[in-house]
Amino acid sequence: MSHPSWNDNYASGEPLPWDTGVPDPMLVEMIESGAIAPCRTLEVGCGTGTNAIYLAQHGFEVVGVDISPIAVEHARTKANGRCRFETVDFLNEPPPGGPFHFVFDRGCFHTFDEDDERARFAENVAAALDVGGVWLSLIGSTEGPPREAGPPRRNAREIMQAIEPSMEILQFSSREFGVCGEHLKAWLCLSHKRTIRPQPSSRR
Repeated sequence: MSHPSWNDNYASGEPLPWDTGVPDPMLVEMIESGAIAPCRTLEVGCGTGTNAIYLAQHGFEVVGVDISPIAVEHARTKANGRCRFETVDFLNEPPPGGPFHFVFDRGCFHTFDEDDERARFAENVAAALDVGGVWLSLIGSTEGPPREAGPPRRNAREIMQAIEPSMEILQFSSREFGVCGEHLKAWLCLSHKRTIRPQPSSRR
C-alpha cells in the first residue's frame, strides 16, 4: 500500500493535525514512569521527529523512519544530529540500524485499511526487534462519538488479530489522543516479541 498523499501533506505547508510539535502524552507517561528504559529504538512513521527527539533527550538511541522524504528532511533539521532519520516504506522495506529493543508508532499502524497489511506491519515490527523487545502502538479507536475527521478508527478485534500472531500483547487500554484541542479515543497497545507461537483457542 502506498500513500502518495503523505509527501503532499508535508509539502503543502498547512498545519497537520498529527504534527503537533509536542511529544505524545501517552509516550511521555510510559517513558517517565520507567515502563520502558532507554535502549536502541525505532520510530515508525516519525513525521518531523518530535517523538524521536524526545526519546533521544531521555537517553534512547533512535532511528526514525517515514515514507515522506519531506518529513524526514524536516526531522533531520530539527534533530541536529541527535537521531538518525531515513525515508523508508516500512510495509515493504526493512529499517536500517536494527535490531532494536523498542519500536514506537503513533498512528502509523492504524493507517492501513486491510487486515493483511496490518498483519504484515506487525510481522515487520517483530522482525526488527531483539528477543524480548517491545512495541508501543498508539491507535485510533472505534470508541467515542461519531466524527467526520481525525485518526482512522480500528476496533480491538482487528488490532489483536493483526498483532497476536507475531507479538504477545502485554497491555491494551482505552486512552485519548489530544489532537487540535480535541480529546479523541485511542488504544494504547504494548506488546513484545514472541519466543513461543500463540496456541489455538480452547474449545469444549
